Amino acid sequence: MTIALDHTDRRELLARFLRYVQVDTQSDDSSTASPSTEKQKDLSRLLAEELAELGCADARMDEWGYVWATLAANLPAHHPAAGKVPAIGLIAHVDTYYATPGGGVRPQVIETYEGGDIRLPGDPRQVITAADNPNLGACVGHTLVTSDGTTLLGADDKAGVAEIVSVVAWLRKHPEFLHGPVHIAFTTDEEVGRGTEHFDVAAFGARYAYTLDGSDLGEIEDETFSADTAIVTLEGYDVHPGYAKGKMINAVRAAAAIVERLGHEFLPETTEGRQPYLHPFDLKGDVSRATLRLLVRAFTDDELHAREEVLRGVVAEVEELFRGLRAGIEIKESYRNMAYKIAEDPQVLEVALEAVRRMGIEPVRKAIRGGTDGARLSFMGLLTPNVWAGGQAFHSVQEWVSLEWMAKASECCLHILDLWVEKAGKP
Repeated sequence: MTIALDHTDRRELLARFLRYVQVDTQSDDSSTASPSTEKQKDLSRLLAEELAELGCADARMDEWGYVWATLAANLPAHHPAAGKVPAIGLIAHVDTYYATPGGGVRPQVIETYEGGDIRLPGDPRQVITAADNPNLGACVGHTLVTSDGTTLLGADDKAGVAEIVSVVAWLRKHPEFLHGPVHIAFTTDEEVGRGTEHFDVAAFGARYAYTLDGSDLGEIEDETFSADTAIVTLEGYDVHPGYAKGKMINAVRAAAAIVERLGHEFLPETTEGRQPYLHPFDLKGDVSRATLRLLVRAFTDDELHAREEVLRGVVAEVEELFRGLRAGIEIKESYRNMAYKIAEDPQVLEVALEAVRRMGIEPVRKAIRGGTDGARLSFMGLLTPNVWAGGQAFHSVQEWVSLEWMAKASECCLHILDLWVEKAGKP
């Protein structure tokens, strides 16, 4: 049978997406609660209800705001793959990036995009330019969705959420499409690095899974950064500034000295591709005490540790420069490159790549300069490469997405389910 979302399916996908992005689900990187913001549960409740209406009898939201649901296999007993198809998981996250305004999203729908720059109506200074967004050229004639320029859109990752729900809706409409067990999970707090904190892999029940949290059409991502967070604490000494000569030890100046001494060739703004970086992203404190937080990112553990050693050397140099300063460094592991685990059982990747080919698209195997829930899940025993969701310029007020690319992501999931049946049915 033909695997494709028709015009009605696509309009339903668009309606779902527009509904979801208007629910404020920003996470909060300063919160220790779980989820970090209660408002994430507003969308989770809605999703659990929708999945139940679409035939997932076990759809529910748990105390952490995660949504769980299952579609049972529908293979007849005489089918050669019956009882052999591994359970497949489809995963996306409900929260949006914490550092860009995300409440009160007013989505703008551009039917039949004609090309060129897109000026956003909520803030005339915000223009999505064709020069800075080369993928716009590939989306002429598509239906595009943006925010009004005052908030992010939330395609990261509500596009993925809408695409998965649309897969469930399509399967309900097409009972003749045979598939194995399908497990759905929508997580919270991915944007603050805690998306799998309460994820019970055994209870989820999938053998393999796919996150829908990527960007460009045809991209399958099986590699992420390895990631740590470095926390540098600096203890100075404060006295009245009028009588400070030879006495004051300024922790703020010491922090600034550390930042200035970081190699400029290893900053996010100067690196690309497979280059590692060291990113100072948060500084708080006063003369007496300052805390500097840095992201450490690299595709190999050796490169990751090399960046951390550079940081230790810089801190030691500054500690020597500011006599009497007391400095400490804590390294917290965030996640590791999922390529190490996927290489142990690459069929999960091979199925995804073949699914893209069967859609008539040449797959693009890509390494993510970032991370997904799939990175941690792969190390937790659930191999989880990443499929594109279509969002562009994520984390910014110029975020946009193509409805056609979203529909293709849903179709890719259906091809993946089909291929696992085909694979299991072979002698």
